[in-house]
Amino acid sequence: MITQRNVCVIGSGISGLAAAKAFRERGHHVTVLERGPDLGGVWEPSRSYPDVKTQTPKDIYAFSEAPMPTDYPEWPSGGQVFAYLRSYAERFGLVPLIRCGQSVTELKKRTGLGWDVTIKGQDGAANTKTYDFVSICTGQFSHMNKPAHPGVDAFQAAGGTILHSSEHNDAESVRGKRIVVLGYSKSATDVAVSAVKHGASAVTLVFLEPTWKIPYFFGGLINFKRILYCRAAESMFLPYNAGPLRRIAQKLATPLIWANWRALETLLTRQFKLNKNGLRPKTRIEDEIHCNLAVETPGFYKLVTEGKISAIQGTIVSYEGSQAVLTTGQKVPADLVVMATGWRQDVPVLDSADRAKLIDADGQYRLYRWVVNPDLPDLGFVGFNSSFATNLSAELGANWLVRFMDGQLAHQPNRAEMEHEIARLRSWRQTERPSAKGYGGLCIAPYHNHHFASLLADIGVPTREANPLTALLAPLRPPVYADLLARAPAYRAEAAPRPASLKAVETPRAA
Repeated sequence: MITQRNVCVIGSGISGLAAAKAFRERGHHVTVLERGPDLGGVWEPSRSYPDVKTQTPKDIYAFSEAPMPTDYPEWPSGGQVFAYLRSYAERFGLVPLIRCGQSVTELKKRTGLGWDVTIKGQDGAANTKTYDFVSICTGQFSHMNKPAHPGVDAFQAAGGTILHSSEHNDAESVRGKRIVVLGYSKSATDVAVSAVKHGASAVTLVFLEPTWKIPYFFGGLINFKRILYCRAAESMFLPYNAGPLRRIAQKLATPLIWANWRALETLLTRQFKLNKNGLRPKTRIEDEIHCNLAVETPGFYKLVTEGKISAIQGTIVSYEGSQAVLTTGQKVPADLVVMATGWRQDVPVLDSADRAKLIDADGQYRLYRWVVNPDLPDLGFVGFNSSFATNLSAELGANWLVRFMDGQLAHQPNRAEMEHEIARLRSWRQTERPSAKGYGGLCIAPYHNHHFASLLADIGVPTREANPLTALLAPLRPPVYADLLARAPAYRAEAAPRPASLKAVETPRAA
């Protein structure tokens, strides 16, 4: 008999909605706590910068049971994604579960199973509720990374404004102004291009190093999803659990793989005029195909070529009056500085002892399947891993997590298995693919299919569609995974054995 649990889901973005649906459908009582004014996470309008669009095509950036509307463009706008998430939440009855304006300030582990969750409401009043299980779904974009530099007070006193990219949500605020954007991510180039479009008098992009960017269409013809989102492309990277035969095959194919990447670099260099603009990266493109890889904001390189965006390699060191002072010695006049400097991944609501169980001293997270920690088995993470296929990654992770909690995985891992897998992946990140250490070791790109197959195998369903040709060559297609999940085994009358710390311990229900 499966015990109905009282589950707290923190966050109502893509991952929070996926988790709420998965737990609710298994009969658990779900409460979703959202600190913002509405659902949607990074797509909630007050957190979206002007003209934001998805990096991923709409047919991939979707939940398995809910394709995006057919009238949406290939790369939907931020407003369209928000409307899609709202529709999804309404369709699956998730809206009544969401409590907006509720910030979680502390998670305190109870003896046995369960957590005391301290929540601060919009009125500033705090209260604590008890939950049997907590799913953290705050994702990669929860804690702003907003550098501070000397002279900021004088800069602001002179009329200057400094915003993180997520705080910059008024397109017309740039009109007639001098804009400096710090960073080289997609948000940086998006903001720079949008500033030109909306009438900024000058736009300067300041960045540390140029990185490879992928066009929506290679050579202006081939949609990038047909090249980067299929198993054939993924097979050019040695998997993190490769055996001897797979390693031999990889070694034999190395010359062809090397030639493929050099050809792609040549194509991008010519397509974007990277040498002419001084923006050709020094790194190999295959080393950058991970979660930092960005799609080119349409028109960005063209605007640099035309001189409408000034791209300067360096960073801001201070402000002097109404000028940003760079490491190059240049002083750039600025009315608005937009920090497109990303986010920090952290779980500050945990106490130091529990954080130490979760995060190693070097910042690497200890998560089995990127979802659970063996020392904190009544705490799960959905969408905490970075991915090119956010919705699908969150959805499969959520389905895996609820079965793990219920002891209903086809293969329920014991503590020794979890520790071994975590250690093996850590060694792989240290020795074979150092770029995977980014995002606290939580980036699954470019190993999406490999990761999804592991989750599906644990659940007990086929790990890919039956047609071997489309399984190899077709881009990720979420509806395929809806069909696979529909074949998941029915719940057993008795739960499978679970780690000792998860054995039946009941905690009081939350009010």
